[in-house]
Amino acid sequence: MIKRSAGILLPIFSLPSPYGIGSMGKEARAFADFLKEAGQKWWQILPVGPSGGGNSPYTTLSTFAGNPYFIDLEALADDGLLTPDELEAAKVPVGDIDYAALYETRPALLRKAFSRITPETARAAREFRDKFPWVRDYTLYQALKERFGGKAWFDWPEKALRQHEHHALERWHRDLESEIAYHTWEQYCFFQQWDAFKKYVNELGIHIIGDLPIYVSLDSSDVWAERAQFQLDPEGHPTKVAGVPPDYFSEDGQLWGNPLYNWDAMKQDGFGWWIRRVEGASRLFDAIRIDHFRAMESYWAIPAGSKTAKNGQWVKGPGMDLLRVLTSWFHNVTYIAEDLGILTDAVHELRDTSGLPGMKVLEFAFSDASNAYLPHNYTNPNCVCYTGTHDNDTLMGWCASVKKHEKAYAEKYLGVKGKEAMRQAVLRAGQGSVAVLFVAQMQDYLGLGTEARTNVPGVADGNWRWRMLPGAATPQVADEIRTLTETYGRCAPRPVVKPEKKSKAKAEK
Repeated sequence: MIKRSAGILLPIFSLPSPYGIGSMGKEARAFADFLKEAGQKWWQILPVGPSGGGNSPYTTLSTFAGNPYFIDLEALADDGLLTPDELEAAKVPVGDIDYAALYETRPALLRKAFSRITPETARAAREFRDKFPWVRDYTLYQALKERFGGKAWFDWPEKALRQHEHHALERWHRDLESEIAYHTWEQYCFFQQWDAFKKYVNELGIHIIGDLPIYVSLDSSDVWAERAQFQLDPEGHPTKVAGVPPDYFSEDGQLWGNPLYNWDAMKQDGFGWWIRRVEGASRLFDAIRIDHFRAMESYWAIPAGSKTAKNGQWVKGPGMDLLRVLTSWFHNVTYIAEDLGILTDAVHELRDTSGLPGMKVLEFAFSDASNAYLPHNYTNPNCVCYTGTHDNDTLMGWCASVKKHEKAYAEKYLGVKGKEAMRQAVLRAGQGSVAVLFVAQMQDYLGLGTEARTNVPGVADGNWRWRMLPGAATPQVADEIRTLTETYGRCAPRPVVKPEKKSKAKAEK
């Protein structure tokens, strides 16, 4: 159960780092310290799996694996796996993430580190592989992709391999033993570092919110290893794919292209795949935001090969059959329903029946007085209020581009004029709402514009690149956030330091 509190959304990749992308290193711990000073109880991040097409954290090669680019290089150097010169050579100028450069240089550096591990570490990595069954499939999948020039699994030359047949898997396990060992160590290293990082964050009294993308990528170890769980033809191609119809993000809708689940097959085995998936996520996060929650009620099914998402249709989702399983199996996990998009009474009813808190996004709120996202319309505190999500512009960017009638109503509602005053007023409105949890993007507290936007839905290039500058999370910013958070009862007030009383003798002098 979430108590009245506040948090900040900042992806791991957006942390400052001299090595081109955020990691689980000292800057991550420094940001956790900042959150504590700012009176925040929650750190919301985005999925941390190995990204696939478009560098998106929502298009990963595995729903279970960790992104090796988040591995802290300085920790590897401390363990003697990288030299000071190698660490220095890995530094890049401050700025947004250059994925092309990162993909060119980082794998070679990690392979150098792997070449220096001790026999004890190699043995620990093998024990890690044996403990978590997904590791065996994922590491073979990665090794095979490299062997076949990066081709998707359904384009691999051997049919038995495409169909995940046991005899083919065993043969390739032998042939690619050294490559599999490398990818096994990579995952072992990621989770060792993550466990230490999460322990540090939790000991500060801060909880981590992570996203569970509703769908997984077609070209992933998940679909390759468990084809029966998805709507695929005999060759492994999807018969229908995921997306959403036209909405406020896109006139053509969004054609995601993910394979849809075979919900009948999943239900027959008690949703075992989902249980394993949430079990893995619960190791990473304290709370899980179920992405695209409305698909639990009904999902948009688009015929494979369609050019846009307009041609789809709504199909009934798993509903409480799945949600009842997930909430009953994992009593220690807090869930949040990302109930955005085109909603119906049935979606609201499913959310309320499940007891999951939904989301209120302030950047969507200022159409008119009846808008459900306006704070005065929050009839149930069991919700999470956001300035905007990773798919929204920053507050300053929104203030500069919001439609005229929405801007006029926002100024009237908030009683302010001007972008900076509007930014501060929206933050106050969210903090002061009855929502049990308020979350703002870090960019919104820093007053950054559209140049700091994380993602533009429907746009393929240029996303997931923004990084916070070193030193941006200052004590002054923490104090400003803390003051706002205290004012609206979302954290305990700081102790009042009383002036020291003078002794009688000192007073007489």
